[in-house]
Amino acid sequence: MSLLINIDVPDTGTGERFYIAAFGLTVGRRFGKDFVELLGWEAPVYLLAKNAGTVGAGGELRRYERHWTPCHLDVVVDDVDAAVARAVAAGATLEAPARDAPYGRIAMLADPFGHGFCLLQFSARGYDALLEG
Repeated sequence: MSLLINIDVPDTGTGERFYIAAFGLTVGRRFGKDFVELLGWEAPVYLLAKNAGTVGAGGELRRYERHWTPCHLDVVVDDVDAAVARAVAAGATLEAPARDAPYGRIAMLADPFGHGFCLLQFSARGYDALLEG
């Protein structure tokens, strides 16, 4: 099995610029103007142009203001503060500044399309720190 990431955006050009600037991803392949592959993470990212108001999964209409979903990206970085600065400079919205947690540091953001994501810097023990009684 393998994993890939699909992200709906209203415009692939804007999405491409954001994800390249925020995370250093590179363009792998273009499948026309509305479908682009980005590489640089362990799983490829596919940006899919889908207009706001069109029917998405579950029959709900797509919208690109800030929304909540139970499934989101956690991007593991070496320096969460530097990664936050880079993402915000690229157009992300900082929703919760970086804070210390037992497993490292975490910040909560949203991309320009309303998709939430976290930047996560693990400590030496990572999630194993949560196993301590």
